[in-house]
Amino acid sequence: MIKSMKTQVEQNHYFNEFYDSKNRFISYWHQIHEIIRLKPKRILEIGVGNGFVSKYLKERRVNVLTLDIDKELNPDIVGGVLDVPFSDNSFEVVACYELLEHLQYENFYKALSEIFRVSKSYAILSLPDTNKVYRWYVQIPKIKIFKGLISLPRLKNPIHKFDGEHYWEIGKDGYPLSKITKDIERAGFDIKKTYRIFENPYHRFFVLKKRETIQ
Repeated sequence: MIKSMKTQVEQNHYFNEFYDSKNRFISYWHQIHEIIRLKPKRILEIGVGNGFVSKYLKERRVNVLTLDIDKELNPDIVGGVLDVPFSDNSFEVVACYELLEHLQYENFYKALSEIFRVSKSYAILSLPDTNKVYRWYVQIPKIKIFKGLISLPRLKNPIHKFDGEHYWEIGKDGYPLSKITKDIERAGFDIKKTYRIFENPYHRFFVLKKRETIQ
């Protein structure tokens, strides 16, 4: 049985110095960049947060609508990802950043199916990834900067405990990256790319292309 989402945090959760960290602003850049580079005519952002991304896009005259269950955040449409109130193929891009982990995992596939349904072409997701990594950075003067992330295996993945917000996170016991990617593909998407942000590896991005038919 699918349970509807409920508001988990107060409005001021999104409007304070703790929330708007330097790392989060780096994530905002990626959220905006991945949308703009696809040059969509119409965008749906599911999950308003503090509104930074949608406000920036609207200032650039990008046609974006916002959807959120919390009317206090002033979304364009009040509604949830489990029952998106739009017809099929309504948006060239559907963006859903740091939201799906707020649902119990039993609802993850249903949410992906709704994103697939209203997307005409692409979806962009970001999800928390707790897999262990080390960052490396090499600068050769006047030549090039090299940087990357090195993944480190764990002997045992930690068990996730619900913290009032996240029901699960990639890399926790029972939630390997392979499971998440399998469900994304099962929902009808091809994963064009997935990556973790160098400055903020806790955020993993997925750029997804909608398949014309589900296998």
